[in-house]
Amino acid sequence: MDRNTFTGLFLIMIILAGSFYFLKPNEAEIKKAKETERLDSLKKAGIAPAQKDTTKTAALTNPAVDSAALKGPFGTALNGTEANTVLENENLLITLSNKGGKITSVEVKGQKTFTGKPVILFDGNQNKFGLNLNAAGKVINTNDLYFTPTKTGSTVTMRANYGANAYVEYVYDLKALSNKVAFNINLVGLQQVIAGNSIGLNWQTTLLQQEKSIESEHRYSAPYYKYLDGDVNHLSVSKDEKEELSKGKIQWFSFKQHFFSASLIAKQAFEKGSLEVKIPTAPGQVKFYDANMQLPYTHSANQVYEMEFYFGTNKFSALKAQGYDLEQQVDMGYWPLKYINRFIVLPVFNFLNSFGWNYGLIILVLTILLKVALSPLTYKSYLSMAKMRVLKPEMDEIKAKVGEDNPTLVQQEYLKLYKKAGVNPLGGCLPMVLQLPLVMAFFFFFPNLFELRGESFLWMKDLSTYDEFIKFGVKIPFIGDHLSLMCVLMTVSTLIMTYFNNQVSGATGQMKYIGYIMPIIFLGVLNSYPAGLNYYYFLANLMTFGQQFLIRKMVDDEKIHALIQQNKARPVDEKKKKSKFQQRLDDYMRQQQQQQTKK
Repeated sequence: MDRNTFTGLFLIMIILAGSFYFLKPNEAEIKKAKETERLDSLKKAGIAPAQKDTTKTAALTNPAVDSAALKGPFGTALNGTEANTVLENENLLITLSNKGGKITSVEVKGQKTFTGKPVILFDGNQNKFGLNLNAAGKVINTNDLYFTPTKTGSTVTMRANYGANAYVEYVYDLKALSNKVAFNINLVGLQQVIAGNSIGLNWQTTLLQQEKSIESEHRYSAPYYKYLDGDVNHLSVSKDEKEELSKGKIQWFSFKQHFFSASLIAKQAFEKGSLEVKIPTAPGQVKFYDANMQLPYTHSANQVYEMEFYFGTNKFSALKAQGYDLEQQVDMGYWPLKYINRFIVLPVFNFLNSFGWNYGLIILVLTILLKVALSPLTYKSYLSMAKMRVLKPEMDEIKAKVGEDNPTLVQQEYLKLYKKAGVNPLGGCLPMVLQLPLVMAFFFFFPNLFELRGESFLWMKDLSTYDEFIKFGVKIPFIGDHLSLMCVLMTVSTLIMTYFNNQVSGATGQMKYIGYIMPIIFLGVLNSYPAGLNYYYFLANLMTFGQQFLIRKMVDDEKIHALIQQNKARPVDEKKKKSKFQQRLDDYMRQQQQQQTKK
């Protein structure tokens, strides 16, 4: 090779190398070419391309899938990489996943668990949410599809494409200062694809432990629901249960635990459905809930379902502000207790709460007001028991004279004595019975009162749960794994009160000792109940002591005895004095005596 040939070849190599370097496409051009090639392949397969992901917090990848999968229902949504999008305001921190387009986690801001961690209602793969669609002869659950997320301000849109201009879309909107998430389901262009006149909505989740006592959370946790034209009901709180809801359209259902709820409200109502609850055995889990609801499908080109989620506390006023009778999830007791709590106790409590006092002081004032309101009944009860105590010597004489072998005749003579003395033997019991609904109402009121959660008083760190004076480390039958000091004080005060009541009433025999058994039983029952409830019962006992002390100063046994003797000296108009109850009682006694005479 001569010099000229070599020089020519060298120049040609330089020109080729320069052209490859200066004329090569940049990265943007390469990406554009690849995207054009991908769109052409999807177009040939008859599938609409997925929208571009503009969400800053989520990234969606589309790995290659085989052509058979691409040609099936929701072909492009069958595979993907899971990523999260966050919605947040002052009250909630909500995490959504493109896998299923669902809410995977909800944090209630400003609330802490008993261990001081943020309150997270549910989290991770234990939460499943989706529609069951009969599309192209195949049942598709949207929980298994990969959605394309788009976030704009307070709104996140999740879309799973079926084909060209056909898709399932979820729209979440979280406004400022709200515990409600507006949730719309849009079924677009699927009128010829989805078979049947209804679609199923499934929501499964496991609610996590938030409070110190898992037994207490079990006691007050259950799925709740409301028919469109009916009352609020719930499933069992103590056992596994499944219930078919077929008595009408369902306005909402709720996965309720002790102090928090996750609810779904359907503005057009569900046609029917079923709810299920199970008690899990895994630590840290309260209840497993499963809801299957049916939505009407009209085969519209753009089928829209408007709904709302509620995530938040079970504070009565907060739930009531949401509407739809959600506040009825707060267990205020059975009739008539719930009406006493809702229309008497709760308004008084809210009034006292408006002063900003410590809740221990509020319970004290509430107890004083209750005792003052019931003081006329307490006085009447004490006075009646005092009359019976004064009559006891004469009753003993009657029993000795008639003999214990004829109890019917003894009772008849007792009734004659009561009538002459002007004493009602039930006078001491009736006032106590009338007080009982108010006393029992607090048994439901304090354990379900969200305001007490996390509030301390004296040595009690949390009035909404038990205080641990002694922690055993192991469960002891009847007592549990701890001993509550406030429950002990309540029990001791009840025993002392029983002793003084026996002195007033003059109780003897078995009746004298039955009163001592009940407080011991209450010790085992109420040991795991909220300290606020035991604190109220303790205060009520102390105030009862004070009332009885004052009444004893006002009631003179000698004057009562003199009054009874005056009544006995007066002539008795049998027809006028006898009530219908007394007449029936006399007739019964007379029949009993006749039967014994025949024998």
